[in-house]
Amino acid sequence: MKLLAITSCPNGIAHTYMAAEKLSKTAEKLGIEMKVETQGSIGVENELTAAEIQEADGIIIAADKQVDKSRFHGKKVLEAKVADGIRRPEELIKMFQDGEVAVYGNAQENTLKSVKEIKDERKEKQNVLYRSLMNGVSYMIPFVVVGGLLIALALAIGGEPTPNGLVIPEGSVWQTILDVGAASFMFMVPILAGFIAVSIADRPGLAPGMIGGYIAANGSFYGSEAGAGFIGGIIAGFLAGYIAKGIKKIPVPRMIQPIMPILVIPLLSSLLVAVVFIFILGQPIAGIMEGLTSWLNSMQGSSKILLAIILGAMISFDMGGPVNKVAFLFGAAMIGEGNAYIMGAVATAICIPPLGLGLATVLNKKKYLKEEQEAGKAALAMGLVGITEGAIPFAARDPLRVIPSIMIGSIVGAVIAMLGQVTDSVPHGGPVVALFQAVGHVPLFLLAIVIGSVVTAFLVNAIKKTVDVEEVN
Repeated sequence: MKLLAITSCPNGIAHTYMAAEKLSKTAEKLGIEMKVETQGSIGVENELTAAEIQEADGIIIAADKQVDKSRFHGKKVLEAKVADGIRRPEELIKMFQDGEVAVYGNAQENTLKSVKEIKDERKEKQNVLYRSLMNGVSYMIPFVVVGGLLIALALAIGGEPTPNGLVIPEGSVWQTILDVGAASFMFMVPILAGFIAVSIADRPGLAPGMIGGYIAANGSFYGSEAGAGFIGGIIAGFLAGYIAKGIKKIPVPRMIQPIMPILVIPLLSSLLVAVVFIFILGQPIAGIMEGLTSWLNSMQGSSKILLAIILGAMISFDMGGPVNKVAFLFGAAMIGEGNAYIMGAVATAICIPPLGLGLATVLNKKKYLKEEQEAGKAALAMGLVGITEGAIPFAARDPLRVIPSIMIGSIVGAVIAMLGQVTDSVPHGGPVVALFQAVGHVPLFLLAIVIGSVVTAFLVNAIKKTVDVEEVN
């Protein structure tokens, strides 16, 4: 049997390649030939050729963002979450061996479901919403990263200290770089909305999604000084996507069908989204965003600590999963709202789980199997560059001890960062962001990471059992 696979996660960093590795190794163990295409942050790698697709017995798509399936018509295709590619690779492959996968393009669609998921259709709908949101986030992040780094660079090198903070001289080259960074930020909400809509309605959703996102971000359309921000962008994206999808289902004469996706659907969808947002949704959502921003700016003392506790717990709870992504998206969005200290707390919490567990394996090898010790080295490297997923191998093996330990460590680090007014101008975490001068109060940032990691390491080692000596060696 010859199988192909595609793996892709919202950030396109860790889960994408972990799933590819698991699928490849499992296929090799089962004596099955497999090639895996990864669609990560760097782009498509190991791309599947037309000849390979033609020869394959089936294709596994393990992804949490939209993957174009048009090239697989007439082939057996199984869709699953990227986490299934990591945790259930053998089950995915055996579905092909047992003949449980139907041909793509037939009435039957293939989605890996547990018994509970089959019984609960609402959960399946939530997965679609999550996948669409993460598709938008994955395309938005590069714009926020570039904008944040350019702004941080301009202020760090070209800024001159004044009583009101760093100011860049007018007409200088650094002012131009600052403007370019601000332009990158301007694309953030339209891109988010556009690719949410694409995930729902394919390419016909792109134009109405981006137009709706631009309207959401620009309060002048509906008489608001502040726009509707990222919340408005998310709503505009889903609104555009489902409007475009609804129009696609309307039966039309054959002669009009060719112009539907390039003219009729984008035009009608854009007009409807614009009307709904300008006259109905814009002002209420902008009011919510203004209230949220004012509330965050007014936070002092215990209320800031509570926010840090919540963010730290969410970031570490599922290590790159949906809960983590909600906190991460909130922190990233707040950069554009002038609340970079929230991303500072998130950036601190992001790297503590892998760093803390990697440190734990160094401090007490007797409590870890040989393969866990090797995973600890990888976790340390992943933690330095802000990849929370480095903690997953430990949590999968011993969740009841590992997850509480990393949550407490991340909470401690996030609280220290919040109280120290650590800021982060880019939506990423770990010591690596300090190298790009994107972090304010670097010593406190690094101190918070160290303390949180040490707390995690000592906690997990205190409650873990010592493994058999033979297993360690």
